[in-house]
Amino acid sequence: MDVYDAMQTLNACRYYKPDPVSDALVAKVLNAARWAATGSNNQPVTYVVVRDAAKRRAIHDCYQPIWDTVIKKYASGEIKSGFSSSFLQNVDHFARHFAEIPVHIVVCARWKDLTALDASLDRTVLTPGSSIYPAVQNLMLAARTEGLGTVLTTLLVLAEKDIKKLLNIPDELATAAVITLGWPEKPFPEKLKRKPLSEIAFLDSYGAALPSAGPPS
Repeated sequence: MDVYDAMQTLNACRYYKPDPVSDALVAKVLNAARWAATGSNNQPVTYVVVRDAAKRRAIHDCYQPIWDTVIKKYASGEIKSGFSSSFLQNVDHFARHFAEIPVHIVVCARWKDLTALDASLDRTVLTPGSSIYPAVQNLMLAARTEGLGTVLTTLLVLAEKDIKKLLNIPDELATAAVITLGWPEKPFPEKLKRKPLSEIAFLDSYGAALPSAGPPS
């Protein structure tokens, strides 16, 4: 599969078949992840592949109450999401069937090797993720190329203490995300819906048109 096709059809797969994923395929997509760039080539990212059914159930038991709290806030209007009811139903299905997904990949990072260059700015810190999430994207693109579905979730960082205890993750590591991996129950989309290039890319000054970006939608 062409890399551009993979990028344009890499959706969040929330419905999975129970079919197993081979060790060779799991290793192949993880191998793609390790080629991602990291700050000073520190390579702080490591992975725990969880296949054991009891451990996947334990991860689900951490995930479900967090999601239940979030969806209640959406339903009450405490969080103004703008999400459609069908979208929330799909995410709720994903949460309730989390343990059934054949492979969970817990993404870890040595937090002392992550540089927060923007820590002094009056906003959310962003820069440490630059040494983590390119690897995650490599993994997910490789999975899409192989016909595997994935979801990236960061909700489980709120249960980091329990996840680290469950998987014997050392103290010097932080959990950055969990990626679910399996064969999709539904077809991949022909193309994802995204904002047009003209709305997100500019030349020399923010808001100035970028040639060849096309007309705004």
